[in-house]
Amino acid sequence: MNRIAGLLIVASSLVAAQQQMSLSDCEEAFQKNNLQLLAEQYNINMADADILQAKIWELPQLSGQINAYNPEDRKVFDVGRAKGAEITQLIYMGGKKKNEIAFAKSNKELAQLQFSQLLIDLRVQLHTTYYNLYYERLKLKNTEKQLGYMSDLLAAYKQQSAKGNVSLKDEVRLQSVVIQLSNDKIAINKNILEFEQDLKVLTGITDDIEPKLSDSEAHDILAAQPFGDETELQKKAVENNADYQYNLKLIDNSKLYAQWQKSLNVPDLNLGAAWDQNGGTFKNEINLTVGIPLPLWKSNKGNVEKANFAIQQNQKNAEFQKLSLETKVQAAYKTWKTQYDQLSQIKSDDLNNMELVYNGMLNNFRKGNISLIEFVDFMDSYRETALQIYDMKNGIMQSAEQLNQLIQTKIFY
Repeated sequence: MNRIAGLLIVASSLVAAQQQMSLSDCEEAFQKNNLQLLAEQYNINMADADILQAKIWELPQLSGQINAYNPEDRKVFDVGRAKGAEITQLIYMGGKKKNEIAFAKSNKELAQLQFSQLLIDLRVQLHTTYYNLYYERLKLKNTEKQLGYMSDLLAAYKQQSAKGNVSLKDEVRLQSVVIQLSNDKIAINKNILEFEQDLKVLTGITDDIEPKLSDSEAHDILAAQPFGDETELQKKAVENNADYQYNLKLIDNSKLYAQWQKSLNVPDLNLGAAWDQNGGTFKNEINLTVGIPLPLWKSNKGNVEKANFAIQQNQKNAEFQKLSLETKVQAAYKTWKTQYDQLSQIKSDDLNNMELVYNGMLNNFRKGNISLIEFVDFMDSYRETALQIYDMKNGIMQSAEQLNQLIQTKIFY
């Protein structure tokens, strides 16, 4: 009795450690829990702090002086008769602060684009992993069904082989099919384990996730087609791809930086007021102080040239990114189209017929209407075809997600 109770507890814990989740459920958990996404958010917060810092001026400086030695009275630290104080403030000239603040704000825009790109990349990774897991579980279910029947058949043949009623060759032939199915199951389980681990990292959920996707929902996803043709998709990608927009914004950012560096060549002004008790022309003298560096040369010339080269570099990088993006969209669209057309050639009636033939072959073999060789050849062909169809369907979803990742706007009906 205790053993039965223990088994029930173990079984319930295994069920509790796994939960069915739709893709939208996974996305919700991803938005809340993904540590990589949460960490990237801090870059935007740090950019805000940089803007705040750029707005802060240098603190005013207060200095003072006291007498160290009075030679007339031969007195040390004659503070009562000789002391003074001065306060100065650095006044930025040439629009330095304005340019520094503009550059800091541009850095925040870059941080936001980086966050957007990471969000898109991780969301696509979530989708592709979810679909991978969905189809691997379908493959596992199909393989286990075949393996169960073939294992029972092999056990029966072993009994008959031991009695001499069937040949050892037939037993070995069945054994090879069972071994192949077992290897398929091992490989599929290995893939499932990897995809489950990836989903845990992406969603922050420690339980194993079982995709909750109906056949009709999967059919709708497979049937979806993108808006427009290849050229239209390339245009949308150029307009919306955050990674490419980052490179465009980087050009503006480098121009703002160059403008800031150029303004650093303009000398700043030190403005202040000084009080001297007894050391000036008058007693308790108050003076206005003004200080400015002599602009004999451009002290920031090297950094200005470097910033100008950065503008040219970023312009070339943006041109490269545009060409690369358009090429990737072209390749991704062709890949999707090829896979879509290939699957479209397989009609639902063909799939139904395949299942009918499969069941028919099982019944006819049980009745002895077909030979073992015919049956084994069919089972091997059915095994490969079933796995290939699942891979074809998954391939279409993966290609569609790649297009989504590149174009980053709604493109599928």
